[in-house]
Amino acid sequence: MDKLEKIGALRTFFPIFDQLDLVEALAEHSQFMKVPNEVEILQENIYINAVPLVLKGSVKVSRIDEKGREVFLYYITAGQSCAMTLTSVLRREKSKVRAITMKETHLLTVPVNVVYDFNKKYPGWQHFIIETFSLRFDEMILTIESVAFSNMHERIIQHLLKRAQSQQTHSLNISHQEIALDLATSREVISRILKQMEKTGLITLSRNNVKLHQSLFERKNTSK
Repeated sequence: MDKLEKIGALRTFFPIFDQLDLVEALAEHSQFMKVPNEVEILQENIYINAVPLVLKGSVKVSRIDEKGREVFLYYITAGQSCAMTLTSVLRREKSKVRAITMKETHLLTVPVNVVYDFNKKYPGWQHFIIETFSLRFDEMILTIESVAFSNMHERIIQHLLKRAQSQQTHSLNISHQEIALDLATSREVISRILKQMEKTGLITLSRNNVKLHQSLFERKNTSK
């Protein structure tokens, strides 16, 4: 991807960058990457070399707790970056999360030293950071409310819908064990509830796959 193509992609997916000189600087200093599915692009406890800007695809961000269990945090999709990565870069700390692609993903990576300069020079970049933090804060509040006030059945539905939205598909290649890890519960609980959902026509189950039916999306809309 050449500089003009990068500028076009940034204008399309990151309209928040409304300063032409910022867009040109990002295009000049960033590197385009096409990353296959299920590739780890960020590890915990290492210093971060670059900040990712997602143009296409989906990235799952999680962290490992003290017992070695993976805790799901959020997905990054087109037009977004990783709030935890930005936090670690700004504080000059090692990464506190891991990130893995959920499908083929296209990225522009911005070197850390350039990010430091952008923070001082471009209000548009500062605005982007604030909006990124705000988005993840809102998601955190919803997650807390879900854990505190929703039953596991509703949490599973919301998790499946969020994953489907991030990957732009109704057919999710995901195991019962992976859902259980994301929601910090047992595989047996997940399997039982998924089978109930299948009986009511909300989903279809097959090996390591959950197909979401339109009735599940309509259920979400009518519950608002």
